[in-house]
Amino acid sequence: MKYIEGEVFEGTDFSNQFLEKAEYEFCTFTNCNFSHTDLSGSKFIECSFTDCNFSNAVLKNASFQDLTFSKCKMLGLHFEDCNKFGFAADLENCQLDHSSFFKMNLSQSTFRNCRLHGSDFTEAELTKTVLTNSDLLNAVFDHTNLELADLRESVNYSIDPEQNKLNGAVFSLSQVGGLLEKYQIKIEQG
Repeated sequence: MKYIEGEVFEGTDFSNQFLEKAEYEFCTFTNCNFSHTDLSGSKFIECSFTDCNFSNAVLKNASFQDLTFSKCKMLGLHFEDCNKFGFAADLENCQLDHSSFFKMNLSQSTFRNCRLHGSDFTEAELTKTVLTNSDLLNAVFDHTNLELADLRESVNYSIDPEQNKLNGAVFSLSQVGGLLEKYQIKIEQG
């Protein structure tokens, strides 16, 4: 496999141009389009992505290790298809609607100011994961380990405490109703 180190990619449309299957290390991608691109088997190590579009990219056996995503559009991604070894990502101001993290270990990942509408965290490992100030409308948490996770300032979540591990998790008081939704009780200020 070809090794590409420290290269800068700016404004490249990989949806129309083939992305070489390679190991990319310390590379920077800015304003690139990866939508519907087949990233299968590629390795990305300590790379940063800013203002990129990954919507519906194919991730089969792709490796993501110590990556940074900022202001990226990442709709409908199946992260569970990635190589799970060493998966770690820091995501900020990203849109990840309808993405799947089924059975993923995300304990080395951070989600800040992200939109995760309809994303699936079923059976995922989110121990100590930072998931702050994010919109989790219709996100699925089923047998998910959220122990010691930080969900402060996150909104629109519905997490069943009886179906998920929540020991030591941190939530904002204003959004605690998302933990009680299944009981159909009303919480009022005052």
